[in-house]
Amino acid sequence: MADILVPFKNHDHIRKIASDFLHKYHPKDAYPTPIEEIIELKLNIDIIPIPGLHEILEVDGFISADLSSISVDEYVYKHRHGRYRFTLAHEIGHAIMHDGVYKHHGFSTTEEWKKFMENFPEDQWSWLEWQANQFAGLILVPSHHLEKRLQYHSKQIKALGIKNEDVIMDRVVELLAQDFVVSRDVILRRIDKETKKG
Repeated sequence: MADILVPFKNHDHIRKIASDFLHKYHPKDAYPTPIEEIIELKLNIDIIPIPGLHEILEVDGFISADLSSISVDEYVYKHRHGRYRFTLAHEIGHAIMHDGVYKHHGFSTTEEWKKFMENFPEDQWSWLEWQANQFAGLILVPSHHLEKRLQYHSKQIKALGIKNEDVIMDRVVELLAQDFVVSRDVILRRIDKETKKG
């Protein structure tokens, strides 16, 4: 599969794609982003929980080559809601940005997907995954909501008399993770990206 080349998309380009996606599929602009409803009701993509998927493929989910279904590890689906939401958003990122790659290299079973993944050039795979992660973070934690909630929570915590910046940030991250129904790691990456402005 040395012929696979992932289209170049930097963070600003992905930010525009994510913004267009939210404008089209979630014009109410409320948070948390109802990613499951968007996928099933607006994109007509099936979500299929599979027992032991993570053990088999070492991934939490994957989208089919024809982009008609997303398979998700059943444990993640049932017990790790933030991770489940991020997995869905990540896979939709592939559908939006990498449809040509997926459709060209068809697969329909977990075994075929594993072979597809194993034969993917490592540098291109890393780039593909980075792009999908950026997209997922942007649609689940939109910049304007993040900025407002970050300021709100910081102000509320400081009003309690807490002065230690590390303690404040730790609590703010926890509250933001609850607001957007994502993991702390997603919030930390989004804050880092926004403060670096790019």
